Amino acid sequence: MSKYSEIPENVDVTIIGGGGHVGLSLALVFCREGLKTLVYDINVETLAMIASGKMPHLEFDAEPILKDALKGGDFHLTADSADLTGMGAVVITVGTPVDEFLNPVHKAIRECVDGLLPYLADGQLIVLRSTVYPGTTEWLDRYLKSKGKNVKMAFCPERVVQGHAIRELSEIPQIISGTSAEAVAAAEELFRKIARHIVHMEPMEAEFAKLFCNAMRYIQFAATNEFYMIADAAGLDYNRIYEGMIQGYPRAEQHARAGFAGGPCLFKDTAQLAAFAKNNFSLGNASILVNEGLVLHVIEKMRDEHDLDGMTVGLLGMAFKANSDDTRTSLSYKMKKILSLHAAKVLTTDPFVTGDDDLLPVETVLDQSDILVLCTPHTEYRDLDTKGKPVVDIWGFMAKTTRATP
Repeated sequence: MSKYSEIPENVDVTIIGGGGHVGLSLALVFCREGLKTLVYDINVETLAMIASGKMPHLEFDAEPILKDALKGGDFHLTADSADLTGMGAVVITVGTPVDEFLNPVHKAIRECVDGLLPYLADGQLIVLRSTVYPGTTEWLDRYLKSKGKNVKMAFCPERVVQGHAIRELSEIPQIISGTSAEAVAAAEELFRKIARHIVHMEPMEAEFAKLFCNAMRYIQFAATNEFYMIADAAGLDYNRIYEGMIQGYPRAEQHARAGFAGGPCLFKDTAQLAAFAKNNFSLGNASILVNEGLVLHVIEKMRDEHDLDGMTVGLLGMAFKANSDDTRTSLSYKMKKILSLHAAKVLTTDPFVTGDDDLLPVETVLDQSDILVLCTPHTEYRDLDTKGKPVVDIWGFMAKTTRATP
């Protein structure tokens, strides 16, 4: 099945890639505010799940809104590009990935837009929503004009914390940018329906703002992860230092805890900035080495302290961050891959992740493992009874563990 209801001609907003983490929550909030909303996605399995009233990924507070939207008659789903009517705004949630050389790739956006060309109308508002390489908005405007499409081109980046989009979409200021005054006005009219505050920028300013925010977080994680490795190499418990450092000291509040920094945005966006800067982004390049290297540091310390060749290692948590089901570029899988070269066996578990056939129940992992590694600090693990097994907990998160080095 490619569509799940009769698609009206007077759609207010169409979300391209609307079944994903960025698009679906936005579609639901638009629909909740009274807009006739069309979700377009080529993943028919995802659309079928949405049509059944179930979220395809973890998003707090979303499922009741989804069920109301499905009952209300203004929320529509399709995998058929012929249903794109040329009416209303089009929000594209396809971003700029990086290739194996950490260079940005425009191919995904170009292919997406090429598929939309027959259905775009002159004067229509087109909004780029996901993170893009600097200059992409203006490039896409020129590209569409070269194809005979005179649209209103805008870039309005999403800025929410994954899993909390339903709440944050209305709370966080919305950046609005466009290649013309008409595009800016149309984008502001659209997003004022869901956002309390609007911030105006030029397109490249907005593109950099999104990249800078993600790169800054990645750099902050790298700083604390390097502190962790320095303290660990000195034979000290970094988390004791951390707790003493921040206690009652407001100027230390910005320090993050040590831990794996993965996910679909931070590494990629730092790499995009480095590419734009012709690899002269020294802080970004160093952060990539530190954050990716933390996995290697942990494994090497484990090998120094334990005979891994004869041991089964259990990994607790495979999502890229706590209380999430998203495994995209999770460093837990890097840990699994490299540990598999050194340990007799590697077992994995996660209370949120689905779709990974190798995952086992946590009790099975606890029973069969000789040593455990807390990869993702899910809430369920804080008071987990690890049955006396040594635990590598770089996060300093678990309340009752027998600490193993590192």
